[in-house]
This record gives sequence, structure tokens and C-alpha cells, in this order.
Amino acid sequence: MKKSSIGTSVRTVLVLLLTTALCSPSFADPIKFKIATIAPDGTPWALMLNTFKKRVRKQSKKALMPRVYLNGLKGDEQSIVRQVYKGSLQMGGVSTGALSTIVPDMDILELPYAFPDFATADKVLDAVRPTVEALLNEKGMTLLMYSENGYRSFATKDKCIKSPADLKAMKMRSQESEVHVETYRALGASPVTISVGEVLSSLQTGVVNGFDNTPIITQALGWNQAIKFFTNTRHIYQPALIIMNKGWFDGLSPDQQKLIRDNGMKLEKKGRNMVRSIEPALMKNFVNQEVQVCELTDAERAAFKKATAKVWDIRAKKASALGKKLIEAMK
Repeated sequence: MKKSSIGTSVRTVLVLLLTTALCSPSFADPIKFKIATIAPDGTPWALMLNTFKKRVRKQSKKALMPRVYLNGLKGDEQSIVRQVYKGSLQMGGVSTGALSTIVPDMDILELPYAFPDFATADKVLDAVRPTVEALLNEKGMTLLMYSENGYRSFATKDKCIKSPADLKAMKMRSQESEVHVETYRALGASPVTISVGEVLSSLQTGVVNGFDNTPIITQALGWNQAIKFFTNTRHIYQPALIIMNKGWFDGLSPDQQKLIRDNGMKLEKKGRNMVRSIEPALMKNFVNQEVQVCELTDAERAAFKKATAKVWDIRAKKASALGKKLIEAMK
């Protein structure tokens, strides 16, 4: 063989080896992706998402590089849902009520008095996970893990809410969800749908006289500054979810998908427990902030449950086949 031929062959082999090396995973650009939530720093959700970020970066050797956006930097919950749906965000942490913006049947999980305690909530949500996944898949999304906001109660400026009659014609901020709006109507209130970012100013200017939410959300977002009473009705249990854009997720390698899912599931129980464990301290915070905490008797709570029972029938009439499966599992 001529020297020139040998030289050409060697150069060809070197080029092939170099091309293969540069295309191998160790030389590939890291996959960067965004996770957004309205939760402020210092909250259990922020801690959970930042833990997820660190673990995924470390275990993937920085081949996967998530970035977490807190405090509504990417918009309110409805906006986050829409961005995950469109793919401009790869992941979002949102309530099931907010998710109903794109997946209407998801607010079924927030029907009034659906879950008497956390154990029941966990059992039912775990059982309906395939149904939740199917609903998300229909809209091009997929579930990473459950979280929670907890039990919602009424917060007001003027009085305790001890009976449905106390809410008659009262202007109350409602989450932008059919179940929430119909729950207020069933109790005789006048619901006003207002996005998260406008609630505090709406309370301060008298647009509304109160709202319903969990102790942790109320204090994390500073809404406690504008109320004097917090009535522990616990009328709606509100799950939360970490959702992913399915097209983006399906484009990852099987190993990358497994790494992401495994880390999400490892944090699911811990995330729920973190939210639950701080509730007693949050209730004490209300007292320290001169917010009166009002408790209900069993009879008073039963009156709220009876008044809102019709919301189940109203919602069932509009539910899809998958939505009806959720309702049956919750009964």
C-alpha cells in the first residue's frame, strides 16, 4: 500500500473516532429544563423542588439541568398550566383547581367534603393515579408526582363563618374553577374569580370581603395581612401536582425518564408530610397575628356539608367518562 493511501486511511479513522466521541453522551450538551410554581422561597414546595433539582443534576452528572422558578416568576397557576401545555415550560407545580384550566375534570378532586382526612385523600388519590394520568395524557401532559395545598377554610375581614347563612351575599374571592364557584353559590355567597396576584389588593380595597384557602397558602402569599377571622371549615381538600409536558418528556432517553420519575416519587410522601407537619404552627401564627381562629362544632360542619352536597350533582353532569370514574372512586 502506498504511503499516501495509508495516511488517508489513518486520517479517515481518526475523523470517525473523533466524530463518535463528540456525539457521545459525555460530550453532549446538557438538557436544560424549567420548573415553575407560585410558591415562595422558604415554603415546603420550594424546598421539595430545589431538592429535586439538586438530585437530578447530581445523579445525571449534569446531563439534566433543571432550573426552578419560584414566587410566580413565570406567572400565576393558570398561566403555568398553559405554558406546560404548550411546552414553553417543561414542568409546573400547580393545584388541581388550576389544572382544570386545561383539563376540566381535574377540579372534581376538589369537590366539597370529598376527603374526611389525609389518610382517605392519600388512598383515593393513589388509587386514581391511572385515571389522572389518562386525563393529563389527553392534553399532552403527564404526572410526575402528587403534592398538596391541604384543607381550605374561610378567611374573612368582618366575622367568623359559623353557618352558610353567614356567607349570604358576601363577596368572596373564588379560585377560577367551576367547583369552587358552585360551592360558593351553594352556600349563598357571591363568588368573584380573582387571580392569585390580585387577591391581597382586592381584599384591601374592598373588592371582596374574604376568600377560602389553606393556612399555608394564606400565610405564604401574605393574605393574612388583610383578614381578621379564619374559620376552620376545612370544606375542600386541595391536592397539588407536579406536571410535565409529555412531548418533552417522551423525547428523553429511557434512563433519563427513569431518573426523573424515580426522584419525583421519592419526594412525593415527604412533600405531603412537610405541608401537614407545619399546620399546627401556622394556626398559632394566626393567633400571634391577631387573626381570630374560629372552630366549628360537628353540627355546624354538617350544615356546610349538607348545603354543598348539590355541587357533586352539578359537576357530575358535565364530567367526561374519565371524570365520572374519579367521582365514583371518591364516593
